[in-house]
Amino acid sequence: MIVLLSILAVVVVLVVVIFLVGRRRAGRTPRAMAPRAAMPDLLVGDTTAIPSLVDDVTLSQRLSSSRGVFDRVRSLSGTGNLTSDQLDVVEEVLLRSDVGVATTASVLAELTANGAPQGVALALRAILLDGLRTDRSITTSADAGRVPVWLFVGVNGVGKTTTIGKLAQRHHDQGRSVMLAAGDTFRAAAADQLEQWAARTGAEIVRANEGADPGSVVHDAIGRASARGLDIVLADTAGRRANSSNLLDELAKVRRVADRAPGQVVETLLVLDATTGQNALSQAREFLAASGVTGIVLTKLDGTARGGIVIAIERDLAIPVKFVGVGEGVDDLILFEPDVFVDSLLGA
Repeated sequence: MIVLLSILAVVVVLVVVIFLVGRRRAGRTPRAMAPRAAMPDLLVGDTTAIPSLVDDVTLSQRLSSSRGVFDRVRSLSGTGNLTSDQLDVVEEVLLRSDVGVATTASVLAELTANGAPQGVALALRAILLDGLRTDRSITTSADAGRVPVWLFVGVNGVGKTTTIGKLAQRHHDQGRSVMLAAGDTFRAAAADQLEQWAARTGAEIVRANEGADPGSVVHDAIGRASARGLDIVLADTAGRRANSSNLLDELAKVRRVADRAPGQVVETLLVLDATTGQNALSQAREFLAASGVTGIVLTKLDGTARGGIVIAIERDLAIPVKFVGVGEGVDDLILFEPDVFVDSLLGA
């Protein structure tokens, strides 16, 4: 009985407490909410168009590091014969920009012999451009009944797979259907990255398990492209160490496979990293014999003061630079135009 009375007392107390709390809350005045600011009708006003890299001014900005090295040449005044001090400035600038010792010596000899009738910068511009006069045509078609193949070679880390993806986008924008061949089967990340580019650009792709025969992957890609009537095959290759005889033998084998009907290798593009300077030249020499390089793709040119490596490559190797990378955007891999490039370094 005592227990029941205790429980009843507790219940009564709880009811009273709840009643009193409820009355207190009911008597409070609701707190006014601060009014929200009205949303604007237009969040973004004037928009700025993305600048085109065809504009040489924009390219000058992208090559600001290299251009900065040539500031001293542009500041040299006077015409006619160059003084020893002026020649010293030109020599230092060319070497700092990675033009190379042999090419620098040749340029200095020409400046010494002919002088600078219209100023040092214009004289140097003419000499550099003269060394870049070569056929830079790009082949996108093959013989009747065969599929054109672009083969990409280069060591790991130079931007080879990204270059392929950007060129796939370029071909797509020009109305071509593209097949990608993930021939770098020694690095699973390369195939994964290429697959992402295929999805992004609408290209088709052939890949295999890690460690598969690269030649078989390229062969299958060409066969499928031929059967489906696609316009071009872009084939990645392994990029381990350039001084590995096994790698170079393998590249030669892949090229032979890619050049058999129904495929036809119309471009073999060596991808080099401009930031490596003269090391890029060493890599290039290793690849030339094994893969029959027809052109150079020079990446990361916007992030280096070594823009002179373009001149060194063409003079030393007699291989044309066909594309240069001047940014991370998909449209920042552009055709190399010597006049625009040299003017970006030496122009006012």
